[in-house]
Amino acid sequence: MSHTTFSVELFPPKDEAGEERMWQATAQFQEVKPDFISVTYGAGGSTRDRTVRIASELTARTGISTVAHLTCVGSTREEIEQILDQYQQAGIQTILALRGDPVGGPSSPWVGTPGGFDHADQLVKLAIDRGSFKVGVAAFPDGHPASHGDFKKDIDVLLKKESLGASFATTQFFFDASSWISLVDSLKKSGSQLDVIAGILPVTNVKQLTRMAQLGGTAIPEKIQKAFAQVADDEDAVRELGIEIATSLSRDLIAAGVPGLHFYSMNNAQATLEIIKRVGLR
Repeated sequence: MSHTTFSVELFPPKDEAGEERMWQATAQFQEVKPDFISVTYGAGGSTRDRTVRIASELTARTGISTVAHLTCVGSTREEIEQILDQYQQAGIQTILALRGDPVGGPSSPWVGTPGGFDHADQLVKLAIDRGSFKVGVAAFPDGHPASHGDFKKDIDVLLKKESLGASFATTQFFFDASSWISLVDSLKKSGSQLDVIAGILPVTNVKQLTRMAQLGGTAIPEKIQKAFAQVADDEDAVRELGIEIATSLSRDLIAAGVPGLHFYSMNNAQATLEIIKRVGLR
């Protein structure tokens, strides 16, 4: 890629008011024309139908390329095929294939769905075989929680998904550019051509940071923990610190040649828009 792409992630809200806020954020993002917007599933696949509907509506409403998430959680193969068909009918051309978290959260044991899938590579193969989708997968610069520090295992899993047709990866959020560099270097040494887009979390809420770090198995560096602890009672200071940290990380990643920055917006546009302005992406 000749330039750094900019993209955002939205999640399907649980109620009407939340959905209204999400569409407001979408309208703000639309003004700066992200390269794509991705739409997640809720925990344990809880908002699957809403994800399919919102991803379809996003494409129609904004004309911005929409990346729809697809997970193994709580779905049979037949249901996953139906979702892929719905995505295709809605004009969605790109899928992010993820195993997904167990219903009780990432630390809970994985319980498969009878007639369903247990691994994201099965989703990659199905999406490639079933339609003309471009397929992305997840990458973990700080290591996948289930790998227990076995970095080689993470690389092997990514290489297998690439061999089945995945063409890009989007990372879990992280805080140190060296984690992304090390992941990409290891992939390249193994002959990989995957574009690894860096996931960035603009922290606006300390409790949310702690919860998301636990969910994704991301280690929060002690220096960052301390910095947030010092301003935890001041909402504006937390937001500004989150923007500063994400801006600095974004600059380091652009200098290291990252193909794209993907912002976990939490359905709020302000912090992300401020970061991309400071970095000069728009």
